[in-house]
This record gives sequence, structure tokens and C-alpha cells, in this order.
Amino acid sequence: MSTLYTRRRLLHLLGAGAGALTVGGLAACGSDDASSSSAEPGSATNGGDGQNFTFASWSLTEETPKPVIEGMVNTFASDHGVQIDTVSYPWAEYLNQVTLQTRGNQFSGAAQLDIAWLSALSALGMLRDLAPLTEGRGYTDAALAAGQLDGVQYGLPWTIGAIGLVTNTDLLDQAGVAELPTDIEEFEAALRELKGLGDGVIPYAAATKVEALKDALMWMETFGSPLIDGDQVTIGDDASVDAITWYKRLYDDGLIAADVDRFDARSLFAQGRAAIYDDAIVGKAAVLADSPDADLEAKMAPAARPVVASGDDPRALLWGHIVVVVDGDGADTAAEFAQWLTSDEETTVEYFEQLSLPPSTDAALGSDAVTNDEFTAAFSERVTATATPSPFWRFPQYAQMEAAVAEHIQAALVGSATPADAMRAAGEDVQSLI
Repeated sequence: MSTLYTRRRLLHLLGAGAGALTVGGLAACGSDDASSSSAEPGSATNGGDGQNFTFASWSLTEETPKPVIEGMVNTFASDHGVQIDTVSYPWAEYLNQVTLQTRGNQFSGAAQLDIAWLSALSALGMLRDLAPLTEGRGYTDAALAAGQLDGVQYGLPWTIGAIGLVTNTDLLDQAGVAELPTDIEEFEAALRELKGLGDGVIPYAAATKVEALKDALMWMETFGSPLIDGDQVTIGDDASVDAITWYKRLYDDGLIAADVDRFDARSLFAQGRAAIYDDAIVGKAAVLADSPDADLEAKMAPAARPVVASGDDPRALLWGHIVVVVDGDGADTAAEFAQWLTSDEETTVEYFEQLSLPPSTDAALGSDAVTNDEFTAAFSERVTATATPSPFWRFPQYAQMEAAVAEHIQAALVGSATPADAMRAAGEDVQSLI
């Protein structure tokens, strides 16, 4: 494990003492106790300059980031003479569990949060405004915006990127496609060239499973639908119908495949069976770990999503993690931890070096570690530069909205509804949720 840390961090870790960090086991779904530690989290000082607190993170359930984050938690705990109890839930359970624990006043402290979840947790009225902690820390404007809602800085940005297209340049070359086209018509033509490769190659491993079809919202925006204008849902407009009519043509013509979600797409891409797929930058590590092709990394290239009309901005969905602070015992020190974790240059650069997750400050983004990483630099330029948040995210019920649209898109794909009927029904369903 020592290879994961700088010499300074290793000394902190070895000097932290057995009581500096208590890593809670996975709490059972619906459990009334958010931590396995016998100590009362965040309830008292521990002889240092802060208070004990709890840190919740789904990444602590994952093999690769867990030791990196544990090392950082140990460093802060040692420096401040506090105990940090950690709580971890798998991704699929995380938001529900943290919401339940927060609503029941059984959790206070810092919590990792997907930027899409901010409205849901902030609706409980228990998140701190962290705006004072952003001053002089060098966060980028785009990163700060990812942690804001209704003008309040509820979250400090930990890693910010986007979900966009990733290509296998070797397969593109084999199909005679020098680079991914920038407009829709040429993009579809390139997919048809890729289909000609045969051998089970899927030109575009786009989302087609209902639980993943929210990805198609980016194509609706590409065709010109705002999805929501104020509180008025626009799905069902000509642009959204055109987008799903086009998406269905790709499906019917075998340019995209049935029953594909993000994990399927990563696997297909890793095996060299997909030329293009959608992912966040974090997916690169998973793809490479699953690939038998030792040279795949050199073949991976991010690409801007093609546009309908020249001059349009390529669409990409903002992606990232923030750290929020739930008010209560230990919240002051938890807020200091959130600031340090997300903006200390050494910490954030090391986090990038270990996990390839883009930092959120100008200083870290300008470091050699980041600027010398060709994939990250290209992803930032071609994808993240024009990324925007989903207009659904400002509503706590955004997940139900996405699910409603996905069900109707699937109906259009399998032919049980026309694209026009499906989108009209989707718009009505989403409007009923506002």
C-alpha cells in the first residue's frame, strides 16, 4: 500500500495511530445505524484542533479508489488529531441510504455526492452553504457551478468532467474513417462504414437498455430540444421526435445494438467489439483493466458529439463528484476536510495520479501530471468544454423523470409506439412530476 502515498503521506499514515480512522463496514440497506464504529461520530474533540466527524463515500466500496481515499482520510485525521468514521454504501444504494440517515438525524459530516443528486439531498434543508470555503482556493468557475443550486454553494467540487463519446481509433482507421465526423449525417455514414468491418463489431455501443436510455437525452438536445423551458417540459417537440426517429433508425439498421447499458458498452469496447461508446473519463480505467489488448490505451480517443447544424455546440452531460456537509456535530471540521480534500494541490494532484479523475482547481489542472496526460487533455478540450448539467437535475424527482422518458424511448425503439407518440407521452409524464 505504501506505493500509493508520497513519503509525507506515508509518515502521516504510520503516525496516525489505531484510533485515527475507523472504517465502517458496508451498512445494510435500511439499517438504522450509518456507521459500524462504536464511537459516537462527530460528537467530541479528540485532543487536536478539530472535532470527530463522519465521512460517507460510495468509492470506499470499490477496490481501486478505496486505499487511495483511506490514505487521504488518515492524513487529515492525523494532521488534525481527530477520528473520522467512514460510512460506505454501494453506488446503487448510496443516495437512498444517505438520504434516510440524514432525514433521521443519524448522519452529520462530509459526504461524497454525484452532482446529479444535489437537489435531492439539499431538499432536506440540512446541507451547509460552503461558499466561504471557496474563497482563494482556485476552483474553476465550471467546477463551482456543479456544486451550486439556486445560488447556494452546497457542494465543493472534487472531480469534474463530462459524459461524451470515446472512440477506438484503430477500428475507425480500418473502416476508412480518418476521424469522427462533426455532423450527424456524416456520423451516421461513418457508422455504416464501421458496420462493414463485420466480425461482430458494433459501430456504436449506445444505450438501449431502459435503465441506461437517459443517455438519449443528449441526442435530443443535439437535435435542438431544450427538454425543459422553465417549468414547461418540451419533450414531444419536433426536435425530440427527430432525435428518437434517428436513434430508432440506428437501432433498426444494426448500427447500435439491443440491451446495452454503460457496463455492457465498456465491456464491448474493451474487447474490441465496439468502435464508439459513451462514458465519463473515469470509465477509461475500467475499460483498460478489462481488455486483453495491451495497446488499447493508445487507441482510445475522446470525440466531440456530432451536431446537426454547423456552429452548434457539441452536447455533453456534465459529470462529477462533489463533497457536501450535513450540519450537526463535527460539521465544522468536516467542512475543513471537504475543502482540503477538494482543493489542496498535493492531495488533488495525487488523487488524479492514482485514479485519473480530473481535479477541479486551476493549480491542479495546470500541474504536469494533468497537462502531460494526453487522454485527459483531449477529453477536457473536446468533451468537457461544452458540457452542461441536465435540466432535470434541479428537481428532486429527476430520476423519476429520466426513467419515464427512458420507458417511452424504449417503446419507440421496439416499435410499440411511434417516436412522435412516445415523445408526446414522455413529455406528459415528466410534466406531471413537476
